[in-house]
Amino acid sequence: MNHAPQIGILGMGTHLPSAVRTNHDVAREAGVPADWIAERTGVLERRTARADQAASDLAAAAVAAACRAAGLEPEQLDLLVLATSTPDELGPATACRVQALTGAVNAVALDVSAACSGWLFAAKVAHGWLATTPTARYAAVVGVEAYSKFVDPAHRGTAVLFADGAAAGILGPVERGGFQGFLLGSDGRGAHHVLIPGGGSRIPASRESLAEGRHHIHMDGRAVGGFITEIFPRIVEQALAEQDLDLKDIDAVITHQPNPLLLRSVADRIGIPADRLHITGDLTGNIGAASAPYALADAAALGLLRDGSRVLLCVFGAGLTWGAAHLTWTGAPSLHTHIPSRSTVHRSPVQACRS
Repeated sequence: MNHAPQIGILGMGTHLPSAVRTNHDVAREAGVPADWIAERTGVLERRTARADQAASDLAAAAVAAACRAAGLEPEQLDLLVLATSTPDELGPATACRVQALTGAVNAVALDVSAACSGWLFAAKVAHGWLATTPTARYAAVVGVEAYSKFVDPAHRGTAVLFADGAAAGILGPVERGGFQGFLLGSDGRGAHHVLIPGGGSRIPASRESLAEGRHHIHMDGRAVGGFITEIFPRIVEQALAEQDLDLKDIDAVITHQPNPLLLRSVADRIGIPADRLHITGDLTGNIGAASAPYALADAAALGLLRDGSRVLLCVFGAGLTWGAAHLTWTGAPSLHTHIPSRSTVHRSPVQACRS
């Protein structure tokens, strides 16, 4: 009897632009005190792509790093799935741009659009593809955002949070562990809570749409915060019940990083120990589809994940979308390809070793 292969992560790579925007930088244009940003969000700095850098440039660097970490050449990839809300163009798929930039000439390339939940949705696509396609062995799954291109710097509700970055994982066969289950969901009735309204077929680009700021990120912060406060505990409970596990069985909880202060508050309320919730959004801001894989890669790079560690992945984003997955870590290496932060942020001793 043939069994579907176990699919896990073989290597991870990340890329952040080198330009750092501190809270003082953001505060000047947003018209708020720098201390207000830290006190309300927990974000202390974020990265910004150069004018000549698009989402595909950041994603290609992350995919190349992930391939190096996994000991693979890009031409060995059979699939390349990219998750983003900020594509290079409305078409073609930004994954095709990344394929060309990395030399992944043998990969099928496609995009997944699920906002900040995108990387986990893309991982589900890749997992199913590899498990059911005998000729496919390796997949790159990358989340990337170039939000700075779409942020109104004078709008404090979005300018203080959103930033740029990419993170990728190479999925492939593992002898044990890997992904044990996915729980995904969406509710389109909340699609209006956070979006970029202009530029699509509903509101094509025009002088009027530009003048009205329709091409910037629009967000109802109160509604989005309420959604996260409600969905985070629910998916943790459902994911644990599905695998007949308890929080004490989980070694690390890796989430989307929309607002570090909110994450810590909700996690504390549902009993997630502070040392098991890995926060990276304080030094990256909200990098959307790249947030969860960046946090996962960072935890691995810091040695916080051991071979056999049980990881609970939780994501939530625009759409509205959400998801969770269990992942047994198999010791995959992780490679950062960005300039380390010069922040003087106080972090725990094990986190401080990142710099």
